[in-house]
Formats: sequence, structure tokens, C-alpha cells
Amino acid sequence: MKDGFIKIACATPDIRVADCVYNSDRIIELIREAADRGVKIICFPELSVTGYTCGDLFLQDRLIREAAGNVARIASETKELDIVSIVGAPILHCGKLYNCALVLVHGEVLGAVPKVNIPNYSEFYEARYFAPGPVERTVTDTPQLHTFIGNDVLFYCKDIPELVFGIEICEDLWVGDSPSVGLAKAGASVIFNLSCSDEIIGKADYRRTLIKAKSGSLACAYAYADAGIGESTQDMVFAGHNIIAENGSVLAESGAFTQGLTAADIDVKKLSYERRRMNTFTAADTLHEAWYSLDITDTRLERRFPQTPFVPESKQALDSRCEEILTMQAAGLMTRLRHIGCKTAVIGLSGGLDSTLALIVTVHAFDMLGLDRSGIIAVTMPCFGTTDRTYTNACKLAAAYGATLEEINIRESVTLHFRDIGHDPESHDVTYENSQARERTQILMDKANQLGGIVVGTGDLSELALGWATYNGDHMSMYAVNASIPKTLVRWLVSYEAERSGGELGGVLLDVLDTPVSPELLPPEKDGTIAQRTEDLVGPYELHDFFLYYMVRFGFSPAKLFRLACQSFEEKYPPETVMKWLKKFIWRFFSQQFKRSCLPDGPKVGSVTLSPRGDWRMPSDASYSIWISELEETERSLSTTGEE
Repeated sequence: MKDGFIKIACATPDIRVADCVYNSDRIIELIREAADRGVKIICFPELSVTGYTCGDLFLQDRLIREAAGNVARIASETKELDIVSIVGAPILHCGKLYNCALVLVHGEVLGAVPKVNIPNYSEFYEARYFAPGPVERTVTDTPQLHTFIGNDVLFYCKDIPELVFGIEICEDLWVGDSPSVGLAKAGASVIFNLSCSDEIIGKADYRRTLIKAKSGSLACAYAYADAGIGESTQDMVFAGHNIIAENGSVLAESGAFTQGLTAADIDVKKLSYERRRMNTFTAADTLHEAWYSLDITDTRLERRFPQTPFVPESKQALDSRCEEILTMQAAGLMTRLRHIGCKTAVIGLSGGLDSTLALIVTVHAFDMLGLDRSGIIAVTMPCFGTTDRTYTNACKLAAAYGATLEEINIRESVTLHFRDIGHDPESHDVTYENSQARERTQILMDKANQLGGIVVGTGDLSELALGWATYNGDHMSMYAVNASIPKTLVRWLVSYEAERSGGELGGVLLDVLDTPVSPELLPPEKDGTIAQRTEDLVGPYELHDFFLYYMVRFGFSPAKLFRLACQSFEEKYPPETVMKWLKKFIWRFFSQQFKRSCLPDGPKVGSVTLSPRGDWRMPSDASYSIWISELEETERSLSTTGEE
């Protein structure tokens, strides 16, 4: 349960309709299996002790008493396990029968939650047997189960403040005013649903969409445990479609017509952060509380975090995302150009990734406006570090897109500037580098003035996060189309354009992709290749984008970032390498905020952006000591563990 991760599970047991002993034996087996796997909360389907399809047998006193006795037996036979179990059974209370979820932990029946919405349409006729909730919290009069029954209850973990769960049952999810809304607003971070949803064509897709949407709108984890093929197939079939979703994403899902466990590691700290961040997630009146304890152990994570969280994993999703992003970027620039009546855009085209993407976006914007692409002024400005490869690619790109290419060699002007400020040209320090970047920006700005155009910025989100930009150099423009595009995504956007373009243009774009990322501010190697490689200096962009996404989007702590990065990149980077670049990321992210405080306008296209007018507001003088100290403590802990 370290870092907020809790392993939960939905379970579909093999059952026999109306055979409470057999069903309870199978439930106990799955509880034991789940506990061995590190699961802390397990949820079973609706009426799992008896089976859902008992029909008029629910009116039989023998079945009702047998069910209650077996619920008590399940609790007793699993009392030594450190796990919360939620099972379904009919409970007789005050002369009425309720379809209930019963919460069991450490041998105790903690409470019974009745179903609120009783379906009585189409194939469902539950109102023939069951009374609807809500039931005001009171003690149930079932002798074997001395516990409360009620709907206005949340279950709190004494040991983990963020772990609070509520329960609804099957139909409760499908109605407009589902109980989960009130439960989440009152503090539930996890909703468990005990269900017996028969399968018909198209229902699985609808069910999945509904659960994803519910978990997203409530900023919660939603675990849906579905009954399976052991139910009677007299008139219906049941597929055991278990789903665990978290904040709009499915974490785990069972196959159709399968049985057993479906487990996932949910992150209750992330959910807590999300609710704090969203000021529209309003709290409701508190409900009754039921408390339980769990041992604090380190969750054995089965959940995997993708190495490139900004980039979809499937080719189809990636192509769709690339098309959408390019359109959004182009639409933002188009709107700006149209608003100011501008028909000229000036771009510093280096032949590198970022300026290539900016050119692509500008071309799309001009096409949207019906403007002649010759109004795109691509300025290439070779200097001390420019290689033949990037220079040639810049020229080819401009020609292929029909932009106007202008070459302005800045060697002489930068050399003159060195003389003016008394700088030794042989000293290849930050002054040497930044003088070139600022000279280029001055030229672009003045050319834009000269031609009545605007400068389109090329810098990306990853560079902004690291402060890898020259202040008032490439840091500045009149509209920054790449400002919310991380480097890992820039590559895929250019790759998508290359694949879509094909031919000579596609070939040039592929060569740009194959070129090492570099500002080219230092002289090349003797063989003419790039000497200054960005990732050798600041670290791998795939690591930095990973850190950026989870720190800014979900507020992950440094130790948690380190843990997840080590897991995700275990085959690429050893822990000491991850630690080195994470420290570098934290230091640069905090120390370079002053550059982000005065960014030019640019379109937001994703959930992570660092615009001071958009999602990210941070003082330029904030200390990062507590972030670094946590990493140092983690490092010491690793060192101690290694010595042992």
C-alpha cells in the first residue's frame, strides 16, 4: 500500500444455483487466492452466495436462512486473512427481503448494504422478491448476522486515509441518479458494484463505456463484479464481465464467459489529488462510517505504467491522436492569423525536430485559410555548429512544402557581437551558445516586422519543463505552436506526417527523425557530425517526459516517480541512472520556472501544459529542497538495502 497503491479484485466464482454451501466454498477459495496475491479488497457478484437466478426460491425461508449462515461461515473461515471481502446475499429484515452486499473483514460482518433500484422490466422481475432501499441505518434482525443494514454508509480504512469505499448493486449503476454519486461526494474513492448483468449483443461495450464514464465523472475507482456461467441459462446467459476502472480508464477487464479473479492496483492518492485539483468536485454531507483495519504492506504492483504516457500504445489510437493534435495546433495558429489579418509567418527552420513540426503545423494552418504557402518564410541561419545534414534537410523541407526559403548566415554578426561584449570566441560556454540563439531570434522578429508577419515558435513542452531554452532567444516568439507538445510526442507527430506524405517529403522527414536532437550551438565533430547532443547533457527525454506527466498531472512525489520509472524502464536504465536524471529534472524544473512565467501564447492540446495563463501557476523562487531531500532519503534507503 506504499505510495497509495491498493490491489483490489473482482471475482466471478463457479456457482450452483441455490447451493449456498458449494457457492460459499468457491467464494472462500477465491478469497484465499486473492489474499495470497496481495489483494486487500475483493468484491463478488450480486447474490453470489445463493446465485441470482433462484426465482421464487427466494421466497423460501430455508434458502434465506442458509444464505445468512453461510455468510457468517465465509467471515469465520477467512478471519485470519488480511483482506476485506464483499459478498452478495438475500437478507431478511423487518419482514422484508433485501438484495444486499455484505462486507466481511477479520471474521466480522461489518455491514449490509441493500440494493436501491430494483429492476422489474424486460427479463428482470426482482420486485417479486426484494424490497428496495434505501434503508436507514439500523441493526439487522437476522440472528446469524449481528450487524447494521443501511445505504448511507461509507467504509473507512483506519490505516489509509484515502481508502474509503462505498457500495451499489447492479441496477444502481444504470439509473440516472445512481447512489455512487452521493457516495463519492461524501468521500468514497472506490465504488464496488456487485452485479448480475445478463449478456446480450452490444451490452459489453455499453457496460464498459458506462463504468469508464462513471469512474471519470466521480474521480474514483470503480470495480464491477459480474456473475458468470454458473447462473441458470433457462432464459439468459451470463458472461462474468468484470471491470476495474480508475478515473476514466480501464485498468483490468476479464474475458467473456470466464471465471476467477480480475485484479488491479488502484492509486487512491492519485484520486485524492485529482479531487483536490478539481474545485468543481463538491463535497456532500458526511454519511455514517464503518471502520476497518488492514496491515500496511508494500503492494506487489501488477499495474504497468507506459514508458511514454503522452503517446497512445496502439497504432490506430496513435494515428488518430496525431491527426487530432496537428489539427488543434493548426486551428490555434489559423485563428491567430485570421484575427490579426496576417498572411505571413516566419519560422526559424533548423532541420531539427521541433522546427520541422512547427513548419508542418504552419502549412496546415495556411491550407485551412486558403493562403499561399509562399507566405511561410522559412529562415535558415547557419552558424558555428550547423551541420550539412540539418542545413540540407531544412532547405529540402522548405522546398517540398512550397515555403519561401531565406538563408541568413549569422557567423559574422555573432562574431561581431562577441567583440562588442568582449567575449573570447574560443570559450565555448553559455555565452557562446546563447549569443547565437538570441541573434537568431532577433533576426526572426525583425524579419516578421519587415514582412508584416508573426514569428511562429518552435520550442516544445519538454524543453519548457527543463528550461532548455535561451531566455529571450528560442524561448520567445509571437505564437508558440509546440508549447504543449512533449518531445516524445513531437517525434510521433513528425513520423505520422512522414508516413502520410510519402515520396521525397516523407524521406526528408524520416531523416529529420533519425537526426540526433541538438541545438547545434557548438562546432561539429571533425567528420562533420553533430557534437552537441541534448540528451547527453540533460538526460533522456523519454525519462523526463515520464517524470513531467506524472508529477504535473497527478502530483506524484519524487519517491513515487522513482519507483514507477524504475519499474517501467527496468530493461533500459538501472536505478542509479533513473535517480541521476530525476534529480536533474527536479532541479531544472524548479530553477527554470522564470522562463515559463513569461511564455508567448500557444494552444493547449493535452492535459499537461505549463502555460502561466493556463494550467500551471508556480512562483519562480519556489524551493525544491523537500523534493530533493525525499530523493536523497530514497537513495539512502536503496543503498542500505543493497548492503544488507
